[in-house]
Amino acid sequence: MKKVLVTGGGGFLGKALVRKLRQENLRVYSYSRQQYPDLDPMQVSQIQGDLADPDSVVAAFEGIDTVFHVAAKPGIWGPFKDFYQANVRGTQNVLVACKEQGVERLIYTSSPSVIFDESEMENVDESVPYPDQYLAPYPKTKAMAEKMVIQAAGEGLPAIILRPHLIWGPEDNHLVPGIIKRAKRLKKIGRKDDLVDTIYVDNAAHAHILAAKALLKNPDLSGNVYFISQDEPISKWEMANAFLDAAGLPPIRGHVSGTTAYAAGWVFEHLYKAFGIKKEPPLTRFAARELATSHWFDISRAKKDLGYRPEISTKEGLKRLKDWMTTQKKNG
Repeated sequence: MKKVLVTGGGGFLGKALVRKLRQENLRVYSYSRQQYPDLDPMQVSQIQGDLADPDSVVAAFEGIDTVFHVAAKPGIWGPFKDFYQANVRGTQNVLVACKEQGVERLIYTSSPSVIFDESEMENVDESVPYPDQYLAPYPKTKAMAEKMVIQAAGEGLPAIILRPHLIWGPEDNHLVPGIIKRAKRLKKIGRKDDLVDTIYVDNAAHAHILAAKALLKNPDLSGNVYFISQDEPISKWEMANAFLDAAGLPPIRGHVSGTTAYAAGWVFEHLYKAFGIKKEPPLTRFAARELATSHWFDISRAKKDLGYRPEISTKEGLKRLKDWMTTQKKNG
C-alpha cells in the first residue's frame, strides 16, 4: 500500500484508522463532507465531498490503491431515504469509483446488525443468513450495501467486509454518549445474564489494516466477511455500567421485560410517526429487541485469515476511556 483513502476519515473509527495508517508512514487521504482540524497535524490530505456525488468520488479516488470505506449513517431512527442515500447510494458510488480508477483493494466496514433476526445470537459465525425483514433502516441499508460489495468482489474488485460490533473508546461520538445521555432513565431490559461482543476503536482500526494486508498477500480472500471483536463477550449491562462509571455516573437501576420494552417501542414509534416528531424516540422495537438478546460472535475466521487479535484489552480500553473522559471534564 502506498496511497490509501479513508471515507469518513474525520469520524470516530475513521480517525483512529487514519492515525494508525500514518504511523505506518503511508500517504493517507480522507474523504468527508467537511474539513477536520484534528487531521491536519497528522499530515492527512483532506478531500471535501459527498459520497452521494458520484463524480466527486471518482475524482477523489484517482491514484489511490487502497480504499477503506468507513463512512456511514448510523442510528436507529430517521427517514429510510436518508439511510439509503448515505449507506447504499454512497457505497454504490464507492464501488463504481474503485472500478473506474483501478483501486486495488477495498475494505468495507459493515455491521453485525445486518444478520440480526431478533433472536439470540450466541457464538454465531459468518454463515448466518440475512433475515427477511428489519426493524430499522440502518441494518437494512447496511445489509443492502454489504451485498453490493460482495457482488462487486465476485465481479473482480478485491474486497473484504468487516463487521465490528459496538465500537467504543476515547472520542466516541455515538455509543458512549448515547448511554450517558439516557443515564437517568436507563433500565435493564430482558435477561440480566445475556452477553454481547464489543470492540475497542483501536482494535477495530487494527483489524482494517490487517484485512488490507491480508488481501494484498492472498487475493482469494476477496469477498469474505469477518466478525471482529474484543473476543471476550461481556454482559451488556456490565459494559454500560462501566461506561457510566467512566463518566462518574451511578449504575443502571431497574429492570423491565423484553416483551414490555418491545411494546413500548411499538407505541413510541407510532406516536412519533403520527405526530411527525423527528427526534429519536426514547425506545424503538429494534432497540428493545437488541437490548433483550445476546449478540456475540465466533471470530476464528478473522484470527485465521487476517491474523487478528485484539491488541487492547477491555480492561485497558476502559481505563483509557475513563482517563480521556476525566480530562474532557477538567477541560470543560
